[in-house]
Amino acid sequence: MPGQHVEPETRTILPVPDRPAIGFTAYDAKDPDYSAPPITRLRPPVGAPNVIIALLDDVGFGASSAFGGPVQMPTAERLAGEGLRYSRFHTAALCAPTRAALLSGRNHHSVGMGNITEMATGAPGYNGVRSNAKATLPEILRLNGYATAQFGKCHEVPPWETSAVGPFDRWPTHSGFEHFYGFVAGETHQYYPALYHGTTPVEPAKTPEEGYHLTEDLADHAINWIRQSSALQADRPFFMYWAPGATHAPHHAPKEWADKYRGQFDQGWDAMREQTITRQRELGVISAETELTGRPVEIPSWDETDEQLKPLLRRQMEVYAGFLEHTDHHFGRVIDAVDELGLLENTLVLYIIGDNGASAEGTLRGSFNEGINFNGMGHLETDEFLMEHIDDLGTPAAYNHYAVGWAHAMSTPYQWTKQVASHFGGTRNGTIAHWPQGITDAGEIRNQFTHVIDVAATVLDIANLPEPVQVHGVTQSPMEGRSFAATFGDADAQEHRQTQYFEMFGNRGIYHRGWTAVTKHRTPWELVGAQTVAFDDDLWELYDTATDWSQANDLSQDYPEKLHELQRLWLIEATKFNVLPLDDRGTERMDALVAGRPQLITGNTQILFPGMGHLTENTMVNVKNRSHSVTAEVVLPDVPASGVLLSQGGYLGGWSFYADGGHLKYAYNFLGLSMSIIASETPLPAGKHQLRAEFVYDGGGMARGGVLTLYVDGAPVGSGRIEATQPIVYSADETSDVGRSLGTPVSTEPGAAASFNGSIDWVRIDLGDDDHSHLIPVEDAVRSALGRQ
Repeated sequence: MPGQHVEPETRTILPVPDRPAIGFTAYDAKDPDYSAPPITRLRPPVGAPNVIIALLDDVGFGASSAFGGPVQMPTAERLAGEGLRYSRFHTAALCAPTRAALLSGRNHHSVGMGNITEMATGAPGYNGVRSNAKATLPEILRLNGYATAQFGKCHEVPPWETSAVGPFDRWPTHSGFEHFYGFVAGETHQYYPALYHGTTPVEPAKTPEEGYHLTEDLADHAINWIRQSSALQADRPFFMYWAPGATHAPHHAPKEWADKYRGQFDQGWDAMREQTITRQRELGVISAETELTGRPVEIPSWDETDEQLKPLLRRQMEVYAGFLEHTDHHFGRVIDAVDELGLLENTLVLYIIGDNGASAEGTLRGSFNEGINFNGMGHLETDEFLMEHIDDLGTPAAYNHYAVGWAHAMSTPYQWTKQVASHFGGTRNGTIAHWPQGITDAGEIRNQFTHVIDVAATVLDIANLPEPVQVHGVTQSPMEGRSFAATFGDADAQEHRQTQYFEMFGNRGIYHRGWTAVTKHRTPWELVGAQTVAFDDDLWELYDTATDWSQANDLSQDYPEKLHELQRLWLIEATKFNVLPLDDRGTERMDALVAGRPQLITGNTQILFPGMGHLTENTMVNVKNRSHSVTAEVVLPDVPASGVLLSQGGYLGGWSFYADGGHLKYAYNFLGLSMSIIASETPLPAGKHQLRAEFVYDGGGMARGGVLTLYVDGAPVGSGRIEATQPIVYSADETSDVGRSLGTPVSTEPGAAASFNGSIDWVRIDLGDDDHSHLIPVEDAVRSALGRQ
């Protein structure tokens, strides 16, 4: 019958080759001897399940109540009660590497993601570019007939490919997902996110005042897609990847969710670790003999913490807990929608509670605006400043992160946190598998050593799909992960992963048949100016993790030969999977020229046109730490001019060139801590004019100030001093926009938030000294743009 499912002859070559039928062709379709074969639709093998992978961000092993943590996650507990808890599941210690490994079934260095994309280098293991010989799981599933969609975070696109002009080869919709709704970055504002639908920038449907929050929005879109897929193609299984920005900083939680935890963390992080490990032993997610590892000397104890600061620290954790439970609640809505459609019975749900350990990137006291720490200026957030903003934590006014002590507690019982790939505190994440049709041992725990690279092979296994040998004409490199589907029905199934290396920022480790050898090289919260030793001078530790789950007892002095054996094995694996050369550089790798990666924008001039927006810092010429000018050719209205000409950044750091109340203005927002506004002395005249803001940098180092002068048609109309500037980054997610300000405005003045009420021909940015004529011939501006294409 038309539309029926016919199993293809082979699925190892994708797309499945078309095989036209050969036979009798009639002149007249009514010929009784003629019969055309029916049109068939490609579908997975009969019985292939739906698949939902939920990957949370920056959640340590000891956070979720499903794994003994203090944060209530009823959805996780429900799925675990009806499915399996995996107590020894591992990630790559950082977000983009884990995600690249998950979606490809290969180690993160094997797909060029040895670190985040913004720190890509020319080295094969760190270039941020996945080879076309390593097709993704969603692409394999799509080419086998699955419906595919991603909602949430995509942090695998190289920064030089994140603009509106692409190329889009590594965006979700060109990497196997037919539908994408989310953000392309490491983090985003939960109330003012920079969103894309496919590759098209879109704005949220509501404002924060109307109740908008990104996590709820992502759940809504996921539910709508599942319902539509079920209604229109019920015979087609789906693969959905739900990856919210939660609980990565900023920790944005609706107040009512944070307030649920009032007073629950008054005991502090040390006592919380003791309470958590007790619950973990009772649940059985760690062995009964597991010891609580010591607190690193770099992290202060709760008792020695300033009493006056403790109310702030408690509120940080309350907000984080509310954020995590809020996320679990909305994922529960997605699960309920699948259940209501009668699809949950044959849907594999993998709930991976964290893409690495809890984040220790918030400094020892936490932060109201983590961008301050990104710029190496954490000292500016004084205790007094932080306490003054305690009630703003979690709200749209803040961009907050909790203190390192909480991150360590959220990784209980293990040592260290996110970024520290050497120890399980950075790589061990509680994971739940739920599949009523395929898992009969409801509520049990699985202790086999498992890694995120094993997910792709497991999904193909249960869908009865082969790993392809060729995709789009390219011979494929074999997946490095192995299926753990055998554990679904057998608690004693053989451990499929005998060896696994780990590396991040020079923090290194290896697991081999129950033993681990590890060395910590770099401290996570030292984001700027970190001091490290030579790799050969790192001290290695040895643990028998078959019995010592938490890596509490270092045996390196007792078994030096075993340590040397594992060190050699680490080097072998590192060579095999492109880990070398080791690279512990931090801020240096943020400079594309130093790192050796392409830059979208080069030279000293950039021209922008009306309608351009959603431009990230990677798609803009870098004006930081140097003299520069911004010039706009405009037609001013007869009414007082108002609105943005060009802005960069937002309310917690950035600059805006705009008109307000008929006057030309320039606002510089220094990290949300101070505001400098320079205004023209006289109103702007109607008609066609050239408006210019010229900044003369003091020099002598980074983050210096300078003098900003405003010009109209080459004549100065106002001047003022900016005392300090941001040296490294304006924002992780705010954008630059011509003629408007998307996201949050740099200044609270009406004109800095409004769309420009005149017309803009072009806006041009020039770096360094110019001829000081303060006018740019229009033909020169256009020639500049065309000459750089």
